Amino acid sequence: MMSNLADMEIFARVVTTGSMSAAARDLGLSPAVVSKRLGRLEDRLGTRLLQRTTRKIALTEDGQGYYERVQAILSDIEEAEAFLARRAEDARGTLKISAPTSFGRMHIAPYLVPFMKANPGLTVNMQLSDEMVDIVGDGYDLAIRIGELSDSTLVARRLAPVHRILVAAPSYIAERGMPRTIEDLDNHVCLAAHNNDPWRLEGPQGAVVYRPTGPLQTNSSELVREAVLAGLGIAQRSTWDIGPDLAAGRLVRVLPDYTASRNVALYAVYPSRQFLPAKVRLFIDYLAEIYGPVPYWESHATPDRNQS
Repeated sequence: MMSNLADMEIFARVVTTGSMSAAARDLGLSPAVVSKRLGRLEDRLGTRLLQRTTRKIALTEDGQGYYERVQAILSDIEEAEAFLARRAEDARGTLKISAPTSFGRMHIAPYLVPFMKANPGLTVNMQLSDEMVDIVGDGYDLAIRIGELSDSTLVARRLAPVHRILVAAPSYIAERGMPRTIEDLDNHVCLAAHNNDPWRLEGPQGAVVYRPTGPLQTNSSELVREAVLAGLGIAQRSTWDIGPDLAAGRLVRVLPDYTASRNVALYAVYPSRQFLPAKVRLFIDYLAEIYGPVPYWESHATPDRNQS
């Protein structure tokens, strides 16, 4: 089996370099040995893989199909070996992270210290912003994002579900009344940061898109939160943000039959799955363990901050 694998590697190197002599130099073998091993491989497979002339080497139709599959096998073997090597790595260097302002402050920052204590060779550079950063262009190792997953060349891992609901302060409802239908929102003050506009809701009749209008315009999600708590109007908020306020009665649900799109979730987004650095893998696994399939904010519980 190992001999067959070596022959496959020789064949792939010949195709990649375009000549037996170049492949022989790369592999530290003589051209005669390379030619002999290719002949043995073709004899074993019972087909010609390469057309050889004095000037070039070309793949046959069978050779092309075989080469594509051999490349996949060799790549899988390389990735398997790299996986084992990465398992033994420590998280070192600088881990540059982008995260939403409110979520980062409330649900990442409190758990950074135990992670850093468990990885003393690591420096964390965390940037909190509600703007969409260019992960590759700005040199981030990963970004924590909340939303619907879109097609991208980046890799995303789903960390937790995100539930968004409509809420208002009891004082606002006492003054303006409780809306009973989506259409009733037209007669109410609706609050939304620009990155949360429009409201994409799912209700008894399916998907609904509502464009909130109100006297407050801001790019700050935290300002919207303070405004709804102060009784200014109705807002769409995530349960990770206002769960304790609901439990304490500082906010109440509005139109409870409607929630935001079920496709909204919390994701860790990073440039490439291949050869993922240990520092990135460990941090993503750490957050996934903290949040779990049913995040602690859904039950208003607080996880152990000392976990690592």
